[in-house]
Amino acid sequence: MKKSLYILLLTGLCLQGCKKFLDVNTDPNNPVDVQESLILAPAELNISDNIQGGNAGIIIQNYVQNIAANQLNPYVGSYQLFNIDMDGDWSNFYVTSLNNLITLNKKAEANNNWNYAAIAKILTAYTLGTATDFWGDIPYSKAFTSGVFTVPYDKQEDIYKNIQSLLTDAIANIDKNSSPKSPTGDDYFYNGNMNAWRKLAWSLKARYYLHLTKAPGYTAKAQAESAIAALKQGMTSNTDDLKFNYAGAAGSENIWYLTFTPVTTYVMNATLIDSLRNRNDPRLSKMIAPATATGLYTGRKIGTPTGDLAKYSYPAAFYGAKASSNYIFNYSETLFIQAEALLITSGYAAAQPVYVNAINSHLSKLGIDTTSAAATAYVNSRKLTSSNALQLIMEEKAVANIFNFETYNDWRRTGFPKLQKVDGALIDIPRRLLYPQSEILTNAQPQQTAIQSTKIWWDN
Repeated sequence: MKKSLYILLLTGLCLQGCKKFLDVNTDPNNPVDVQESLILAPAELNISDNIQGGNAGIIIQNYVQNIAANQLNPYVGSYQLFNIDMDGDWSNFYVTSLNNLITLNKKAEANNNWNYAAIAKILTAYTLGTATDFWGDIPYSKAFTSGVFTVPYDKQEDIYKNIQSLLTDAIANIDKNSSPKSPTGDDYFYNGNMNAWRKLAWSLKARYYLHLTKAPGYTAKAQAESAIAALKQGMTSNTDDLKFNYAGAAGSENIWYLTFTPVTTYVMNATLIDSLRNRNDPRLSKMIAPATATGLYTGRKIGTPTGDLAKYSYPAAFYGAKASSNYIFNYSETLFIQAEALLITSGYAAAQPVYVNAINSHLSKLGIDTTSAAATAYVNSRKLTSSNALQLIMEEKAVANIFNFETYNDWRRTGFPKLQKVDGALIDIPRRLLYPQSEILTNAQPQQTAIQSTKIWWDN
């Protein structure tokens, strides 16, 4: 009897050992389940590098004439774009960003880690908002459903409703004030400061409300009122900026520093530099570095003959150094949103003081004394009137939002800042980005026939 029992025990141990030894389908280098903190940090880095500062964002900077490549036409600066150019961006949005953020949200909700869930929702809303403003209708409601291989696109109006719902739910998650695990150093943006995340959520709500001032079925007044209401709980100072702080060491350089390396041949655009110079803007020297060969502030005009890279200007250290921060959403923008909303609801006189605060917030960020003679003279030269208010608000907002694609959204909504198509342009200034070739080949949808002049829903 004892012998039989011994044989059974030995057989059981062998079977267990053999099972572990033969379980070749488990890859120890690719775990199927990871904790929230290991998802959040790379997701935030991807948003800075590849959503706000990626290829699509760089293309937009060409469109709004902040940057120019020292190249002959045609290229993206003269609006040459192919569907295949968007393949990498689409992957960054859907595979790298949204897929991981949705996974983070599901895991955090399952573990009652509501602060992680809130951050996941806010960043999902931001990424969705960016994608839909680039492409219009996009996949979302069925995009992450297991077993679905042909994914229909959601209407942009529905995407916008989802954005607002995500932000509302994120605020509710934070307000639970209950989270067994909360982010700290794994949150590169706010280091786990949930009050800052709450302010960001309300501020993003205001941005997306204002995007719909000319959307079919919406009124500018209602959207402006919603934006004003949201901003009452939004950002309150420059310390609330959503930004990514780069270390500056090899492999961790600021994305805009990398954009202007000699290999890319990108330099500053003449349109931006000339506008700052012509207005005697005291921020010129803080934002733009003079050309090393001449000491002059010189931008390149797209469509002109190529020249010596050393004779063109680059971003100054505040935005363009290896360890500079990438400003993804900033307090100054919230003030310009409020100024525009007040212009709509109450007129230019009501917008004026908020507009001045918006300019001063950016001056302060750059280290400029807002009480100095130069700053005071500049602000006084830019006073709002009934005829220029919208234009000036958008022009100043574009300066404070340099290297941010929100300027492109504002130009499409309002026509400001004023832009002329570049010399040698293949078409008029594009109203959208093209859908990627990878989607056309693997997930054919009727919206993919859109061309660069096809307006997105809220731009009609």
